[in-house]
Amino acid sequence: MKVAILPVTPFQQNCALLVDERTNKAAVVDPGGEVERILEAVERSGAELEKILLTHGHIDHCGGTAELRRLTGLPVEGPQREDRFWIEQLPVQSLRFGFGRVEAFEPDRWLEGGDTVRFGEVTLEVRHCPGHTPGHVIFYCPESRLALVGDVLFAGSIGRTDFPRGDLETLVRSITTQLWPLGEDVSFIPGHGPMSTFGAERASNPYVADRVLSGGRTGPRGSRYL
Repeated sequence: MKVAILPVTPFQQNCALLVDERTNKAAVVDPGGEVERILEAVERSGAELEKILLTHGHIDHCGGTAELRRLTGLPVEGPQREDRFWIEQLPVQSLRFGFGRVEAFEPDRWLEGGDTVRFGEVTLEVRHCPGHTPGHVIFYCPESRLALVGDVLFAGSIGRTDFPRGDLETLVRSITTQLWPLGEDVSFIPGHGPMSTFGAERASNPYVADRVLSGGRTGPRGSRYL
């Protein structure tokens, strides 16, 4: 599987283009905005876009979804249905953050932990990881040892939990029970910033490193990302 990361919107959100090299089918994960730029990247790749995947309902991750679906006719899968209230608020979020007019939408398929999503011959495992938002999911490709974790975990940080229905203890539990068991060698694409590995974060992340959690602490209460 080939992966291209396209930072979009003023929040520099990592929209990802995943291409199955065997079939040349592709999926886009978290099209937060700049839809024309995303489609240009797809065209340059020579792949055929087959699916739109969403980790959660914040505008910087799904603000371009309605437009992209209208232009391509492709199905939208994710997030988990507890993020419905965030997606319904997209028009309000767009005014608050200066995104221009952004439409709410209904995913073609809400996802649950234990589900799989597929494009081409690639199968991604779905894990429900609430805490940043209640319906946040992550996508994991066992074959590539790669996870797309949205705003659950970052290189050196974790997702904010001060939004409605966010919760720090829930987020830490999602990280330790849903991400860490996948293996320290797994690389991950976060919603913002550079890639890392779960092993590197277990060793040094000031919020969720093993040494921090073994001391009964959850690190500083905050994040530098939206």
